[in-house]
Amino acid sequence: MTIGLPSEVEVITLFVDDIASAKAFYAKVFASETIWEDAVSSVLRFGGLLINLLDVSRAPPLVEPLPVAQSSAGARALLTIRVADIDQVCSALREIGVDLLNGPIDRPWGRRTASFADPSGHVWEIAQLIART
Repeated sequence: MTIGLPSEVEVITLFVDDIASAKAFYAKVFASETIWEDAVSSVLRFGGLLINLLDVSRAPPLVEPLPVAQSSAGARALLTIRVADIDQVCSALREIGVDLLNGPIDRPWGRRTASFADPSGHVWEIAQLIART
């Protein structure tokens, strides 16, 4: 039996190790609007989606009884943004000092992708539609 939850994701909360460096990184890399900000969080608008950057010290009550994983544990999620020209975006990212983890790589499922991480290790992928191989 399906309960029929809506399929629209409203907010993704990213637990960050240093809120000041996270705010600086996201301001430098993304052209998003900040709709809320205080000493422990910053909520950014990405089209119809909100990304909440939240100081990791405030995370436990949101996920208990699960523990909050350390950022050093490795990648736990991949957030993807579609772009029209991945090579141009990769070049622009490098120009502002963002190191790519990989790519651009042509994937068999019809995307050319590259990825990078924020200061807390959250991985962002940029993807351009291409023909499937």
